[in-house]
Amino acid sequence: MSTRKSENLPWNKTRRRHAQQPHDESDNEISNKKHYFSASHYYCVEAICAPCGAVIAWTNFVKSESATNILKFLEDVFPNEESRPDYICIDKACKVLRTAVANGSWVYWFKGSCFVVDGYHYTNHHSDDYLCRKWCNPAPQDGSAPNLVYIAQDRDAFNTQACEQLNSWLGGFESIMKCMTPSNFNWFIHSMIFHHTQHVRRCIGNIEQG
Repeated sequence: MSTRKSENLPWNKTRRRHAQQPHDESDNEISNKKHYFSASHYYCVEAICAPCGAVIAWTNFVKSESATNILKFLEDVFPNEESRPDYICIDKACKVLRTAVANGSWVYWFKGSCFVVDGYHYTNHHSDDYLCRKWCNPAPQDGSAPNLVYIAQDRDAFNTQACEQLNSWLGGFESIMKCMTPSNFNWFIHSMIFHHTQHVRRCIGNIEQG
C-alpha cells in the first residue's frame, strides 16, 4: 500500500523535525533531550569569509549559534581595531548588535566596524524592527553606505552572501560528515575549506591576469 508524504497513519512512526529558528529571534542555549542514548553533535560550523569567498577562519559551535558565541568568535579572530573589517555581514546582525550594546562589547566595534544583515536573510527580518532597518540594512537607498551599494546601478557593491554560498557547497557532503568522529570531522572540514580557499585564490589570479 502506498501513502502520501503528508499522511500520518497510526501504525507508522512519526518523524521529529527540528523547528527552523528565525535569524532575528532569541536562541535557546540549552537543548532539551528526552534521553541521552544518541550521539552528541555540534550545533553548527561557523565560518568567516571574505567577500570573494575565501575563508578567513572557522570554528564549531557546540550548543547554539547565539549572539554571544558569535561576538566571542569575532573577538578571537579580530583582536584589535586594525584587524577588524569595515562591514561584518551576519544573518542575525541585528541580534548581535543588540547583544553587543547590552554587554558593553560594542565599544570595541563601533569605531570602525558595522554589523549588517546579508542580503539573503534581510528580507525575512521583521519590517517593523527599527534597529535592523536603520543600522543593519545591507543596501540603504539614501546614499549613507556607498561602499555597500551602487545606487545609480541598483546593485550591491560586493557579495554579502559568501558564507551562504560556502554553506551550500559544504551541504553536499552532509551525509558523509554525519558518520564521522569529531577528529575526522574537523580534519575533513578544514581540508575542504582549505581546498575551497585555494580554488578561490586561483580564480582571482586568473581574473587579474586577464
